[in-house]
Amino acid sequence: MRLDQEEESQNIEDRRGFRVSRGVAGGGIGTIVIVLIALFFGVDPSLLLQGNLQETNVPQAPSPQSEQPGKQDEMRQFVARVLGSTERTWSEIFRAAGRMYDKPTLVLFSDTVQSACGFAQAAAGPFYCGPDQKVYIDLSFYRDLRQRFQAPGDFAQAYVIAHEVGHHVQNLLGIMTKVQSLQSRAANRNEANALSVRLELQADCLAGIWASYANRERNILEQGDVEEGLNAAAQIGDDRIQKRAQGYVVPEGFTHGSAEQRVQWFRRGIETADLKQCDTFSRRSVS
Repeated sequence: MRLDQEEESQNIEDRRGFRVSRGVAGGGIGTIVIVLIALFFGVDPSLLLQGNLQETNVPQAPSPQSEQPGKQDEMRQFVARVLGSTERTWSEIFRAAGRMYDKPTLVLFSDTVQSACGFAQAAAGPFYCGPDQKVYIDLSFYRDLRQRFQAPGDFAQAYVIAHEVGHHVQNLLGIMTKVQSLQSRAANRNEANALSVRLELQADCLAGIWASYANRERNILEQGDVEEGLNAAAQIGDDRIQKRAQGYVVPEGFTHGSAEQRVQWFRRGIETADLKQCDTFSRRSVS
């Protein structure tokens, strides 16, 4: 990727090196498990939580598994530029539609973090929390993306952030609230999961719009970048994740979409750069 023309976002909140101490009202271990499950399966944890989680930040030594400090600083600059690129793109798109784009904050954390959606661990992966309009990521996830998911490359890393920013766009447009309302009234888990899949695929498409728009305006993509991004989308498809974890696939349990679906919708955003083409909810099928 070529990010030299992209300014670093100032909306970075660096909580790395702080430990989260939890005071849990009406919850305990069960509440934490619910939050982790919700985050992993694409459900807003705030819909499931009862009681409040309180945070105390205490400095701690870096995790032994963390990247080297120099590498972490390099990655911080990278994600700040990617976020800055999304801010520039979505501000222009919203302005053209006569709206103001409220920029999200990107929170960097180590191991554990407290958000308005509850407590989370790095194992849950990057996530967006609607109530506080923040994207959360432990940068060690990029090591997992490269090694565990076999999805190397800087554009693969940028795609992860752009996808979460896509959720922020959905939040600003009121889409997340509507979907959560529908999920709360769903007849069963399968119906709720199907709505989650459509929400996630739309976020993939929105990530593609950012990439297309930014590349057209500022030539950010290099040869092979698109392939890196599409590979990342495929590698984190529900079918491949389930296959790795349990050896078989249960389509009814999908919450983010299959590898094929994720590639299809990310590619659609890249190729069309058209918000109307990202409407996953009015279609009979998203395959």
